[in-house]
Amino acid sequence: SKIEKFLEDYKAFKPTRYSYADIKRMTNKFKVELGQGAYGTVFRGKLSNEILVAVKVLNNSEGNGEEFVNEVEAIGKIHHVNVIRLIGFCADGFRRALVYEYLPNSLQKFISSADSKRHLLGWKRLQDIVLGIAKGIEYLHQGCERRILHFDIKPHNILLDHDFAPKITDFGLSKFCSKDQIVVSIKTARGTAGYMAPELFSRNFQNVSYKSDVYSFGIVVLEMVGGRKIARVTEENDEQIYFPKWIYNLLERGEDLRFEIEEEGDTKIAKKLAIVGLQCIQWNPADRPSMNVVVHILEGEGDNLPIPPNPFWSAVPARMNSKKSQRRLHQELDVISEME
Repeated sequence: SKIEKFLEDYKAFKPTRYSYADIKRMTNKFKVELGQGAYGTVFRGKLSNEILVAVKVLNNSEGNGEEFVNEVEAIGKIHHVNVIRLIGFCADGFRRALVYEYLPNSLQKFISSADSKRHLLGWKRLQDIVLGIAKGIEYLHQGCERRILHFDIKPHNILLDHDFAPKITDFGLSKFCSKDQIVVSIKTARGTAGYMAPELFSRNFQNVSYKSDVYSFGIVVLEMVGGRKIARVTEENDEQIYFPKWIYNLLERGEDLRFEIEEEGDTKIAKKLAIVGLQCIQWNPADRPSMNVVVHILEGEGDNLPIPPNPFWSAVPARMNSKKSQRRLHQELDVISEME
């Protein structure tokens, strides 16, 4: 009947629960390790001869429960082309595992201390990857039943399929809130050093918003533009300078970005991505765009985009100048308690 077919299709969309024996069989007794993270180890597995999966076996340690619940709750019910698909899970006694679609590459592979790997992708493909990441985060912030704040956007957590379409993964640090409430209260700073927004380090870090994800996205974009980890670069006078500031200085002086440009139009793409990245890493969260604004900019031509304000002014005056806007932000938004 039509109802039975609907229920069968609905069941197919929901993550499957596997036994630990299934997980062992799937991974051929954990034969091929793909990587390790803070919460567990990822192995390659097979659902069939044709379908590869990635199986994250969670560490048997305290605090593991939150990671497991976050992952299953965050992505068990959502389906978006730029968010990893959770195929199933295992909760067999104290053994826990998560089964995802398998993707061959991480964005991390294309961001190194050298520029060479980045240019294998090409500027047009880089732009497409950035747009895909932006759409994925926009969906988490606006497209789900509840807003999902990821809190750990970084190249390692952006996987690429065979067509280099990006998918956001690793929701172990994520938090949930209703879509009409933007500020969330957290007990401890969360994220990865180098990608965490400055408000996560301040005394008031307990009250943060989805703009923290926007900041992390901006750092990722600037790393993609430069083809390198965010670090200091050496200028012609042998002075060391923070890489995003170096990009900002070039744009402010109206100079060309000193990257390898191969095709007509590449210069425009590089400049547009640099401007988007700098806008997203503004010190004051209120000055960062929302992800739907970022998507709109990326999908546009990018002509005559204004250079964003300098994100690198001294922290003290930046905070002083932004007191009014921060106060306004907190007056307008309800602060919600951390959801356990």
